[in-house]
Amino acid sequence: MRQKLRGPVVRTCDVMSALGDCEFLVKRARELVSEDPWAAKAWLITARTLYPADFNIQYEMYTIERNAERTTSAGRLLYDMFINFPDQAVVWREISVITSALRSDCQDKHAQFLRGLFETLPGRIQCEMLLKATEQCFNTLEKAEMLLLLLRRFPDSVVQHGVSLGESLLEAENAEDLDTPVNCFRKLFVCDVLPLIMNNLDMRLPPSLLHKYMHKAAEFYICYVTRGPSTDAQMQGGQEGGLKSPGVLRGAQRYVIDGLSEKSSVVAEPWERLLDILAVVGSRCEWQGDKGSRSYLELLQRMKELCRYLPSLEGETLSRCCSQVVTCAALVLFRSAYLYVSVVQPSLFHGHSSLVSGPWILLEDFSLVFNDIEVERGSGKHAHKKRKLADGREKTMSSDDEEGVGKGRGRHILVNKTEMPAWTETLESFRTARESWDLLHSHEALETEFNKICAAWKTDTWLWLRIFLSDMIIYQGQYRKALSSLLQMASFQPQPSQTPPGGSLENHRAIIQQASCHYALGEHRLACEKLLEVVGGLVPQTPDPGKSCEEPGRPRTKPRKGNDLRLLPCTSKAVLPYALQLMLACFKLRAFTDVRDDLSLGHVVVLLQHDWPQGETLFLKAVDKICQQGSFQYENFFNYVTNIDMLEEFAYLRTTEGGRVQLELLPNQGMLIKHHTVTRGITKGVKEDFRLAMERQVSRCGENLFTVLHRFCINEKIILIQSLP
Repeated sequence: MRQKLRGPVVRTCDVMSALGDCEFLVKRARELVSEDPWAAKAWLITARTLYPADFNIQYEMYTIERNAERTTSAGRLLYDMFINFPDQAVVWREISVITSALRSDCQDKHAQFLRGLFETLPGRIQCEMLLKATEQCFNTLEKAEMLLLLLRRFPDSVVQHGVSLGESLLEAENAEDLDTPVNCFRKLFVCDVLPLIMNNLDMRLPPSLLHKYMHKAAEFYICYVTRGPSTDAQMQGGQEGGLKSPGVLRGAQRYVIDGLSEKSSVVAEPWERLLDILAVVGSRCEWQGDKGSRSYLELLQRMKELCRYLPSLEGETLSRCCSQVVTCAALVLFRSAYLYVSVVQPSLFHGHSSLVSGPWILLEDFSLVFNDIEVERGSGKHAHKKRKLADGREKTMSSDDEEGVGKGRGRHILVNKTEMPAWTETLESFRTARESWDLLHSHEALETEFNKICAAWKTDTWLWLRIFLSDMIIYQGQYRKALSSLLQMASFQPQPSQTPPGGSLENHRAIIQQASCHYALGEHRLACEKLLEVVGGLVPQTPDPGKSCEEPGRPRTKPRKGNDLRLLPCTSKAVLPYALQLMLACFKLRAFTDVRDDLSLGHVVVLLQHDWPQGETLFLKAVDKICQQGSFQYENFFNYVTNIDMLEEFAYLRTTEGGRVQLELLPNQGMLIKHHTVTRGITKGVKEDFRLAMERQVSRCGENLFTVLHRFCINEKIILIQSLP
């Protein structure tokens, strides 16, 4: 029997000798784990008793408990390893896995186990472990997230580490030289670190640092909300090694900040978050009259009241008050301007819905272009003089004006309420933004402080803000200044291309507005030239037979002064009729001067066909002038006049009853001597070519009028421009 046992015992001793006692015990326990875990545990307890300073034995015990997901025992063993073997790399790998689970939103069973394991550790050890884990990180972003985890779990550490973490993120952002404040570093600072700093009552931060952080947060939130819809999502984030990798837009309009998960890239209710931070800063800085959280409109009203005291302030008091007013009013300005532009040109922004109406374009209103010329002459000189005066003024017009509802003593902004359901909110946002702008420029100290913010944020590169500013300047009647602003806007956008059928004209909006401004300045030739530049790309629509001349929102009970503005859909369907009205306005006064100008009068006749019978009174005025002249020459008449009422009237002019007016309406007809007349509805002895032309023209009365007038604008572009001074 002894001889039989001697063989295995010798072999076991030989193995232990070869591997070393510790290695053998660990190896034996590992072999038994799957078939007899309790035996394996007994082997390791024995081994740990014999060799308490051996790391491999303790790690093997931890591995068994971790794999069995026994939270308490695994946590106790991890604690022992962290205390007794802090330099072991494998321990830090385990801690890294656990801290990753803590930072993750993953809810699977293993992640929950790891978080539970961490919770079994004493609080002091948790804090020390997170601090040391932070020191092990070499990636700036990962290090910041680790420290942020510490601050969230241990609020007392915010006083010690909060500001340093925030500054390190801002320094990393500067070091990466990123093109946008919407990046992973700024996002972590503004959305995660800053609330911890601001809400910690033990933090004592100087007002200068609070203002700095407020502006950093405001810049981030504003740029986040107004970011573009680019499919390659140039939302940059830093990576170690100086790499600047753009975030990727995945799926349906999802925006990912590089370095962060898709979920953590989303910022909920940014304007509300900004208002909350503003309330905390106001409280910490003891702002005048601050009552904590308020709405943006209430904020603006409070700043207006505060500005009344500015002239009596000086020194440090003036500086503090200016800082408060500028910070608050600037936020109201940018928010209101964004709300306005998000309606008038929604495609500029990320996540815009194709169901949202737009884009829209703010233009001079030409609804009164069909009015009697004598009425217009009566106030024309004075109106033109007022425009010149307004153009040279830097001060804005009254910001108390009401728009869109036909009341108030200033300019109205007319809009079709059916096409723009949210017209009330849109015009209110436009008014609030204008008031904020006026306030920020009402005092030299305010303007200086505001310009510093604009320079730091590079607001001159924000296309959406340039759109608002251009519209505001047009509203103010500063047309020369508006032209300069519109030229700057052109540098933001790609060159206009041919508009697809039924497509948007938003890339042409600046040109259309330039035409409107040139007209308001009396520069009719430039206005017509700019407009015809766009008309070539328009697609004529079929006229709506049920169209009503009355437009929602336009009061008809009182005559208007003619200085109204209109928010017009930036589409072929709306812009072509507007172009025809503007060209009619350009030729109207010229056609009815005492000096004979048959060419301008002929253009007016062609253009008056649009929106018939709105222009019937003006057409009869043109007929009266032709009768007074006794003759009329316009060789394009039969190319573009298809209105049956007009054709009948011109036929009547050839009759004895009509005055036997000499009409030269055919090409080269001036070389002929005409003695024949045409009675209404009956052809007698009329020259054959004129009779045939008239008959052919009557047969064209069913043509699409917009197609005819569109062809007129394209084919006669050169002569139309040359006809104007």
